[in-house]
Amino acid sequence: MSIEKLDLKNINTVYFIGIGGIGMSALARFFNQTGAKVFGYDKVETTLTKKLVEEGLKIHYKDNPDLIPESIDLVIYTPAIPSDHLEKNWFITRGVKLYKRAEILGLISRSYKTIAVAGTHGKTTTATLTTQILRASGIECTAFLGGISNDIKGNYILGDSKWLVVEADEFDRSFLQLFPSIAIVLSMDADHLDIYGEHDILKETFQKFVDQVEKGGSVIAREDLSLKSSGFQLLKFGNKMARAKFKNVRVENGEFVFDYVFDKIELNNISLAIAGRHNIENATAALTAGILVGADPEIMKLALGRFKGIYRRFEIIFKQGNIAYIDDYAHHPTELRAAITAARELYPRKYLTGIFQPHLFSRTRDFLEGFVEELGKLDKVYLLDIYPAREQPIPGITSKIISEKIGKEKAKLVSKPELLEIIKDWNGDVLMTLGAGNIDQLVEPIKNILKDK
Repeated sequence: MSIEKLDLKNINTVYFIGIGGIGMSALARFFNQTGAKVFGYDKVETTLTKKLVEEGLKIHYKDNPDLIPESIDLVIYTPAIPSDHLEKNWFITRGVKLYKRAEILGLISRSYKTIAVAGTHGKTTTATLTTQILRASGIECTAFLGGISNDIKGNYILGDSKWLVVEADEFDRSFLQLFPSIAIVLSMDADHLDIYGEHDILKETFQKFVDQVEKGGSVIAREDLSLKSSGFQLLKFGNKMARAKFKNVRVENGEFVFDYVFDKIELNNISLAIAGRHNIENATAALTAGILVGADPEIMKLALGRFKGIYRRFEIIFKQGNIAYIDDYAHHPTELRAAITAARELYPRKYLTGIFQPHLFSRTRDFLEGFVEELGKLDKVYLLDIYPAREQPIPGITSKIISEKIGKEKAKLVSKPELLEIIKDWNGDVLMTLGAGNIDQLVEPIKNILKDK
């Protein structure tokens, strides 16, 4: 059945292959909350899948077609599932149509006025900020988020307004399934070159995405991005010549503070509860989207100050005396620069130790010099082995190369058990775990060690 002919109102039973992913689990929650029976497979049990089971979803962890229930109306899979997956092939051999997550999200979005947040960095934070400030202003938007919001305690929330907030993911060109009323474009840095091949092709695809914004809609884009308007309002944000501008950025009482100007609207002394100048950019884009939708500027200002943050987005895990421990999802040189710079500004003149797990062999190869440059700004860095995710190893591409290029005075390659022993004797000021793989499994053990010190 083609996506155009799929009627979600007649879907009673849904099966997810790879239900534990952050995007897949948000979709699973949507179907569960709208009355469908939801089943799924994932490779391992996690905190997130346990939460889904508590919410009434049925999940198993063995790739076994015998565990698939009868009478499935809709099957959704993640591209991360390998081609030899037994359950996936069981459906294929029986002629069952399998849909990607992006296709179903695109179909859902057609029933709403959609705010789609795009960019190679900052999507999750900006989408979550947008959701939070809209809902604080009384606009009860529905939202699909790429991280766990500490305010809504999840990655999905069902609203009762015409507005939907989603992340427009460039991976696998997924965002071309969306036709938003408002698009936010935060960045178009080179990434996912295993998909696009060249940076220019990625940028061309971003242009295709914004060309899908409805006529009369708006694109809110960072001021240095080269995008052309085609039937929509192109509205730039930034701190130079942009129409929506942030200015007077400073750190006061351990928080970032800034002013915001958009046409005749001026908000002064906005306190942002999450750190970093990159997050001020994200907040500026979110505020601008909120104004276009009709949210109250003063209420949005208050909501930014109360924002509780997102799991693994510059999340302060532990703070006591002179010690601070921060966990961040940064897995691209630009993201590392943002996180490390934020830590430097928040904790000036402190000794900064980082633990980094590279994500993907191809990304490590493509941005090797960028990783060396940004990680070299730490006072000390411990490197874990590359997290492969969907990839097979690439000969000669290892974490050891990064370590050697930074130099043994600053960098050291370690295993996870070795790292925990090192932390027991660590006497630094600020510690950061960085990366998008399974480094998050170390967060709780590290926190416990620091608490016991």
